[in-house]
Amino acid sequence: MTVVTRFAPSPTGHLHVGNVRTALHNWLLAKHHGGRFLLRIDDTDAERSREEYVHAIKADLAWLGIEPEGEERQSARFAIYEEAFARLADAERVYPCWETPQELELKRKVLLGRGLPPVYDRAALAIPEMERMRRIAAGEQPHWRFLLDRERPIEWDDGVRGPQRFDPAQMSDPVVRRADGSWLYMLPSAIDDVAMGVTDVLRGEDHVSNTAAQVQMFEALGATAPRFAHEALLTGTEGKLSKRLGSIGVAQFRDAGIEPAALVALLARLGTSDPVDPSLDADALAASFDLSHFGRAPARFDEAELERVNAAVVHDLPYAAVSDRLPEGMDAAAWEAIRPNLSHVGEAADWWRVVTGPVPAPALSDEDRGYVAEAAQVLDESAWQESPWQMLTSELKARTGRKGKALFLPLRLALTGMDHGPDMAALLPLIGQAAAVERLRAASIPT
Repeated sequence: MTVVTRFAPSPTGHLHVGNVRTALHNWLLAKHHGGRFLLRIDDTDAERSREEYVHAIKADLAWLGIEPEGEERQSARFAIYEEAFARLADAERVYPCWETPQELELKRKVLLGRGLPPVYDRAALAIPEMERMRRIAAGEQPHWRFLLDRERPIEWDDGVRGPQRFDPAQMSDPVVRRADGSWLYMLPSAIDDVAMGVTDVLRGEDHVSNTAAQVQMFEALGATAPRFAHEALLTGTEGKLSKRLGSIGVAQFRDAGIEPAALVALLARLGTSDPVDPSLDADALAASFDLSHFGRAPARFDEAELERVNAAVVHDLPYAAVSDRLPEGMDAAAWEAIRPNLSHVGEAADWWRVVTGPVPAPALSDEDRGYVAEAAQVLDESAWQESPWQMLTSELKARTGRKGKALFLPLRLALTGMDHGPDMAALLPLIGQAAAVERLRAASIPT
């Protein structure tokens, strides 16, 4: 059987980090098995769904390199839902209800007050057929519930959580359709999974109770339920479920200079026992993707770790992959020299300004000013060599007897205006002989 997974976002907002992780894991699961990954836009909520969010979702997935092999929209599938709903109604697996939200809340409070689970009492099933018809004829439109089979337990072998068992007698028959005819999530999702041939549903553990009801929905539709797996939810660095995680969108990562490969590398392994490896590409991540490696404990998303992974990714990026994001005039040699000092590609512009100048003259001691003046003379009178930094420091060491920090730091300060940065052996050729001599002379002048 070809493995088919899906990602089914609602276009009522932008993707956040938890959504991205779900999409990524479903994509990797399909790739691991040589299967298909599908995108389904769950836009049945016409009031809240926006086309701009549909475009944003697709753009975010594309930026991350996640490529669906097919796409569906629930708003184009209403006829399919109607047909399936009619079959369920004929089989008496859905039934109409007329309780108001206030009445349902009162029933819930009474049950809780008695120490009982707030399970719907199925009072609507006791309404005679003639009374149902009268209400509908009078314009009293019902909402509809799916009738759970309470005679046997609901069981499945979860890909992450292991064997699962639910007692349907302790569950309320879920509402699947509102009085205005609009659909809630669970039934259309099950109908689509059947029609789209979805074999594996990987989602957050907050959907476990939904899955229990949907297992029976698949059976009522005459279909085999997909394999289900529910992964632990993300937590923030404070060690509890973080509301902030629900507001961090892909655009924020992009604007912060995070490389898509870094976000993919971190999220691919988040929640598993496998180490995060920035060197692995999507194919390698897919090859090692294994649901048995996922744990039950909450998965901790650490933005500081993401920054470390991002720096590692940047340090391996070839010039061709970043040339369109670098400042004008910065070539491959400059990128190779500056790259090890970057956490984000955007920082290259700051270091390029160090190369192109001007740089501020540092405050040096009288002794160091004399030293850099001598360095200017050595550099000005020497032929520009393939390794000018080695030539310069070797000559100065022989003349002055300086070594270590005393030899190198005043030169770095005079040439770059900073006490740290890229390897000077790579940086000095980029600065050039004339500019370097000028900077050394400027640093030798008392301020």
